[in-house]
Amino acid sequence: MKKYIYIGLFAAVALFAGCSDFLDKVPYEDPSAEALKDEASAIALINGAYQPLQRPKLYNMRIWALDIIAGNSEVGAGGGTDGIETVTLANFVATADNAAALDIWRGPNPGILYCNTVLESVPEMDIDENLKNRILGEARFLRAHYYFILVQLFGDVPMTVATPKPGDDLLPSRTARSTIYDEVIIADLVEAVRLLPVRESYSGSDVGRASKGAAAGMLAKVYLTLGMYEESLQMSELVETLGYTLNADYSDNFGGEERHKNTGESLFEVQYYGLTKAGFWDDENQANWLSTYMGPRNSGWVGGAYGWNQPTQEFVDSYEEGDLRMEKTILYEGCPPFDGKNYKSNMSNTGYNVRKFLVPLTVSPDYNTNSASVTVLRFADVLLMKAEALNELGRTTEAEEPLYRVRSRAGLTDRADVENLTTEQMRAMIRNERRIELAFEGHRWFDLIRWDNGQYALNFLHSIGKTNAAEKHLLFPIPQKERDANPNLTQNTGY
Repeated sequence: MKKYIYIGLFAAVALFAGCSDFLDKVPYEDPSAEALKDEASAIALINGAYQPLQRPKLYNMRIWALDIIAGNSEVGAGGGTDGIETVTLANFVATADNAAALDIWRGPNPGILYCNTVLESVPEMDIDENLKNRILGEARFLRAHYYFILVQLFGDVPMTVATPKPGDDLLPSRTARSTIYDEVIIADLVEAVRLLPVRESYSGSDVGRASKGAAAGMLAKVYLTLGMYEESLQMSELVETLGYTLNADYSDNFGGEERHKNTGESLFEVQYYGLTKAGFWDDENQANWLSTYMGPRNSGWVGGAYGWNQPTQEFVDSYEEGDLRMEKTILYEGCPPFDGKNYKSNMSNTGYNVRKFLVPLTVSPDYNTNSASVTVLRFADVLLMKAEALNELGRTTEAEEPLYRVRSRAGLTDRADVENLTTEQMRAMIRNERRIELAFEGHRWFDLIRWDNGQYALNFLHSIGKTNAAEKHLLFPIPQKERDANPNLTQNTGY
């Protein structure tokens, strides 16, 4: 799914009778799509459902910034009030007026609206049945993903599964997250697994759309989050049958060249094409910002180079000796040069910067020209989910193989390290492996809060000096702006 899938989104503007603000409509507005009946209309509608993933409210900033809150890194940046909303969340002193919480609360909502529109409009269209099923599967996958983000971060949230009609309640109360898991997230993903084609069925501009493997992998993660280990294992094993592989080199998962996009390891990515003239904060921006944000501050090494997301010493110390991922993930004094340049520890507050997402100026010469994808789900994650499910089911010996596959690519090839472990020892190894393998990809916070019903998160955060982290911080505050607009929204306990 290269640039054309999102160009189709802007084509949809013309289809909507010149309604140029269609993409900016809030979830309760009706995009009046009932008049659209042909294949081009159906494709434009589903393309619109992908676009909110690209925005800074989700994968272009707020999702990866969760690793800062999880303690892998510090904000860095320019100091003062630069990134203060993330600083307060990471220091567990945030209140209900936190700008990052507001962003990530609002981020999924346009996507949910677009998915609901697709699911209502497309079934009635007289179009090719295979295309119809694929589009409906994409919409169910995306809606489940948007809601999965919301319930993990906020708990109970309003559940909107239909576009509003005259007389509908436009001030919904929060729905129990257990209900949203059952009636939307799991139900949608089960249907998406049934409806979606395999990854290899896509070609040309469709490469990168949600596929059967993406839906199965996401459902495995949902089941794992809920402690449904047998079901998670089944979905992980389904992904294995679909032909996904580990890239030979860990670094092949990241970067701005075409060879780094939609690789054999990728289940789902947020796509960008770069070369955009839209403003940095515009929703239409088609540039990936990760390199821009994370390049060593004012270094001139990459476009932008704002110095965000600086790894901590504690995180660096968590690498095992001989782990090849260290030099591919972070910049540290003495590491291999980046684009011919040597890193110095005084280039950040912690002595480290993130390396894995940086794109050289020869590939992306400015802050808004990076076409790299943001990986949401990849096969290494699935293998670690499989290992975790097996171990939690008491099948610890069987968990050795998927864990070893991930570790061996990283140069940790001594099988004895993963053999003859107790369940507790294997659990600790898998948890650390997830931290290292998926570092700065936005998974760490979600892992912390699901393990041991959140107690693991509190124990870890206290161990790194964040002693004021309390149970209430396992969820973000419901934004006060949203509560002011909708008095039916209750607040999370403690805020």
